[in-house]
Amino acid sequence: MIQFFDKIRVDWLGRRKLFIGISALLMLAGLGSAVVRQAVPGGTDAFNLGVDFKGGTVVTVKFLKDRPSDDQLRAEFAKNKLNDAILQSTDKPAEVLIKVPRQGAGETNVSPEEVQSQVDAGGALVIKALNSFGAEKEAYEVLSKEAVGEVAGRQLRIQAISVTLLALVGMLLYIAARYEWTYGAAAVITVFHDVLVTLGFFSIFQWEVSLTVIAALLTLVGFSVNDTIVTFDRVRENLKLHRRDSLYKITNDAINQTLSRTVITSGLVFLSVLAMVLFGGEVLRGFSLALFIGIIVGTYSTIAIASPIMVWWQQRIDASKARAMPTSAGGGRTPGQPPRARRAKAGGGGGVVNQPQLKV
Repeated sequence: MIQFFDKIRVDWLGRRKLFIGISALLMLAGLGSAVVRQAVPGGTDAFNLGVDFKGGTVVTVKFLKDRPSDDQLRAEFAKNKLNDAILQSTDKPAEVLIKVPRQGAGETNVSPEEVQSQVDAGGALVIKALNSFGAEKEAYEVLSKEAVGEVAGRQLRIQAISVTLLALVGMLLYIAARYEWTYGAAAVITVFHDVLVTLGFFSIFQWEVSLTVIAALLTLVGFSVNDTIVTFDRVRENLKLHRRDSLYKITNDAINQTLSRTVITSGLVFLSVLAMVLFGGEVLRGFSLALFIGIIVGTYSTIAIASPIMVWWQQRIDASKARAMPTSAGGGRTPGQPPRARRAKAGGGGGVVNQPQLKV
């Protein structure tokens, strides 16, 4: 494999306090945005949920002359603050289904009169945008206006969260069996970190959260775990080859050795996602933005979050076991003698080392 950083010797773990501070700041900013938006009377929701989560109005329109392109329609909707409108073609070339978010309050249990009022409000916004292409009955005709329920209902959301949590538990068990349980815990904590930071950006900038954004977040989970496992696998290999080195040094070396692979893999994915952000249009906007933020955060967290947590946690366990070891005059550990470093399951024993202790 091409090595861009063959001779690099960076003490990544030595910069852990800076990295953890950055992560804490990002998560607190996202949490603060969500809490403030939800708590302020008359403010916006914590997240800008799209039609898939809130329901809305579907307007069926038939164009009597030339049908505008989807890009032209979206441009006009954007001018009328309908950036999250969803366009869907039908089997008739001149017809289009236009779905816009529910107008007014976000309650789901409303009276039929309130539902009709929301439908009329949504239809009025669509007609206002369509009038730029010509007057109604001359350039287009509204065939129907009706309310549509949320696609991602409460039960579906609960099931999606449950399945995701079960998948994380499965990852934890697999990584714990293949490496150590501390490795699995660090990887799962890193996944939560990546998702929370990405969602924080969506709350701060009020980007729309749709089903495609949820798909991007699930993609991010797999990407983040894969990147972390590559580094942990190198740690396990180094434990076999350098048994007298500390876990601190071995982990730093593993990060440096896999840095070229990380830059090449993440860099190519990042360029692809960047192209979607710049040229994908409104349809892919939420999906591409979630991946754009997630790729950056996921790559950063492998170095800045997963590895320091794993080393810190492992050292705490090693220190506890060392204190619990009985001392004896016949070969046992004597006072003042440094404890043996605990090795990963695949690494076997090891010599006596003096490990730098991480303090988070």
